[in-house]
Amino acid sequence: MKGTMIRLEGVTKRFGSVTAVHDAQLDVERGEIVALLGPSGCGKTTLLRTIAGFEQPETGSIEIAGQRVAGAGVRVPPERRQVGMVFQDYALFPHLTVAENVGFGLRRAERAQRVPALLAVVDLCGLGERYPHELSGGQQQRVALARALAPAPRVVLLDEPWSNVDPQLRSELRNEVASILRPLGVTVLLVTHDREEAFSLADRIALMREGSIVQSGTPEELYFAPADRWSAEFLGAGNVLQGSVDGEGVRTPIGVVPAHGTNGAPSVDVLVRPELVELAPDPSGAGRVVGREFRGHDVFYRVALDGLELVSQRPSNEVVALGERVSIRLHDGRVAVLSDHRTDAM
Repeated sequence: MKGTMIRLEGVTKRFGSVTAVHDAQLDVERGEIVALLGPSGCGKTTLLRTIAGFEQPETGSIEIAGQRVAGAGVRVPPERRQVGMVFQDYALFPHLTVAENVGFGLRRAERAQRVPALLAVVDLCGLGERYPHELSGGQQQRVALARALAPAPRVVLLDEPWSNVDPQLRSELRNEVASILRPLGVTVLLVTHDREEAFSLADRIALMREGSIVQSGTPEELYFAPADRWSAEFLGAGNVLQGSVDGEGVRTPIGVVPAHGTNGAPSVDVLVRPELVELAPDPSGAGRVVGREFRGHDVFYRVALDGLELVSQRPSNEVVALGERVSIRLHDGRVAVLSDHRTDAM
């Protein structure tokens, strides 16, 4: 049954004179995977620890499954919030076996049935008697996840669990976690600074900056319609172009783009993502390729055009040489008017 599982209203957390989280507002629905995304030091982990109960907010309130667990004089301890947490370093007990790690915190009567069932869920059958140092990194992560799931939590919190592994393994591990958690219908809140991780795994993203949640929505909503210039740049490469508004749309140096939200301004800044900028070799073209980065499945180009430098991302079978002149065409796609656009005339 759908409904709000986590609700944050005006949550603020300070450490002395430093405000780590400021007026955080967020709803997470039952069964959703939501990513708290932002640069290092923006307050993501502090907010996660506040939800878990390891920190107490100065102001605001936190509800889990409709029950207030923090705020207005209420402070429910972590062990009574029905929240499981997977830490960045997994925090496994090295002197305990896999089965003992998973069963840690369960009543003795529960362990006999619960632990084997969880080891089956995370595909670790037969490894219950091993110790953490005898496992691969991926297996250790699954032990940590099984331990978090052991008390049947309503919410699982993941604190940058893949930040210390190489990119290839990171992709495999997050796919494993998704395949385990989605069928269970558990609500997941993931902290990450990696936008690719958030885009690939999360149903929705809450983007954080300097302690505040500046925007939340689906990955597509944030990528194509960022709240402001900072969000646009953090979420991926793009071309921010000033253009004049007329009846057809917004006229920019690379063509007319359809745009909404100009609010009557004579000129605005629009965001054009690099995959919308198409290039064609053309000796009389107005642009010239001044940078070329081959990435295998695609190529990232930098193109000089009338004093501007544009970025274009094209499939690797569309070959344009470094130094070649090109004509530029805008592919049909979503562009956004940035909320902090300039309103001065061109």
